[in-house]
Amino acid sequence: MAKTIVITGGSAGIGEALAYRLASEGHALVLAARRVRELESVAEEAVRRGSPRAIVVEADVTRRADVERIADRATELLGGFDVWVNNVGRGITRHVLDLTESDIDEIMAVNVKSALYGMQVAVAHFVERRAGEGQIVNISSFLGRVPLATHRSAYNGAKAALNALTANLRVDLRKSHPGIHVTLVMPGVVGTWFGRNALGSAADTPMYSGPYVQPVDEAAEMIARAIEHPVAELYTNPTSAEMARRYFENVEAFETGSDNPWRSAPGSR
Repeated sequence: MAKTIVITGGSAGIGEALAYRLASEGHALVLAARRVRELESVAEEAVRRGSPRAIVVEADVTRRADVERIADRATELLGGFDVWVNNVGRGITRHVLDLTESDIDEIMAVNVKSALYGMQVAVAHFVERRAGEGQIVNISSFLGRVPLATHRSAYNGAKAALNALTANLRVDLRKSHPGIHVTLVMPGVVGTWFGRNALGSAADTPMYSGPYVQPVDEAAEMIARAIEHPVAELYTNPTSAEMARRYFENVEAFETGSDNPWRSAPGSR
């Protein structure tokens, strides 16, 4: 069944790839980001690929008023929405001892507060206008569970916070509104420009590539499947679950072991 799906951070990366994947299934889209020109290009391509409607909302989702405006526009133009994807995220290239107060504020605002606002706005919509049914999809990171890319320090911590908030919301809603599904998605390293856009990264940082890098279309496919058939948690990379198991089985051994791919990997989405 065709749905109306909100995607924040829809102008590039995973958000863009997910928009195209969902468009091919005939879903209507609400694409939000700060870069309007890029959003409009994605929206046009989404319609070409099969979306009946793709609307653009310029928004800075670290501001609650902007998040509320996304929901308002979706309701005004499309009658509401069925799925809300909190996809906005930003990395950082700073080790713990190099972090500043402004670094922490920026990374928490982008990766945690934006998703919190999205969750609160989406749940209110589902309760008031969708008879207590809908789905929230939070795009987190494998680093929120296994924080071994030390140069992503504050990002790791922010995604760990998002993981906890997502789990708490899911448990609460299971009791009060079981028709609202909450899905946590944890990509690993994905082939996007995420590394270049990280706070503190060099302007010539290349696109992620290498043996541990998942193509962005593959990650988007996994997320689309979780929208079609909701699950509680999802690693987009099939190797991540086993890596997480080994990590929690013996943290010290994993951190120091030669089989730990994160010792040489470039980072993570």
